[in-house]
Amino acid sequence: MLELDHIVVACLDLDDGEAWLRERFGVPLVPGGQHPGWGTHNRLLQLGGGVYFELIAPDASQPEPKTPRPFMLDDPALRARLKRAPVLVHWLVRSDDLDRSLGTLKYLAGTVVPMTRGTLRWRITVPTGGHPPGDGLLPAVIQWDVPMNEHPTARLPDAGVRLAGFTIRGPRAVIERRPQVSAPVPLEWVETQGPSGLEATFDTPGGRVTIG
Repeated sequence: MLELDHIVVACLDLDDGEAWLRERFGVPLVPGGQHPGWGTHNRLLQLGGGVYFELIAPDASQPEPKTPRPFMLDDPALRARLKRAPVLVHWLVRSDDLDRSLGTLKYLAGTVVPMTRGTLRWRITVPTGGHPPGDGLLPAVIQWDVPMNEHPTARLPDAGVRLAGFTIRGPRAVIERRPQVSAPVPLEWVETQGPSGLEATFDTPGGRVTIG
């Protein structure tokens, strides 16, 4: 079965985004790295249970990428929202057999792209045109080509933050295509005709925090 791997929060500036999160979580994030060719960089946070938090932003030190930045970071509507605050934009599930898993999905997750950073190696689905499936409500799929003891969660310190809940709100056309995913907390799929989006709740050293 697919397993929840990490959730992605986007911001326009990595330092500003982390400052916003530290006000809510009360803990610092860990430097992740650059994504050459994609025009982004990130910082990470351990969530326990094999799950981590990724804060991602455009990286002004890199050349303008030839393809759209991931997670719709170039989308004008999203950038307008990010001027106000970071946004939970996407989530990823991991598989130990990516090709087989893609054959079981009820949606097109995208093209499989191999990536590396240091000793980490992984393959990930990247949507054509940079627009994630279900506007980010349906997860991307990743296969880590390293043992779990080399997975990012094995390297990240425990800052005392845990995922307490995860909700996906969307139209019936999206909900009907949801994959079966194992996670440390129940994943709540909510059919709505109103605004769609993701919402994550965290237990932090300072109390419970919700980000959407």
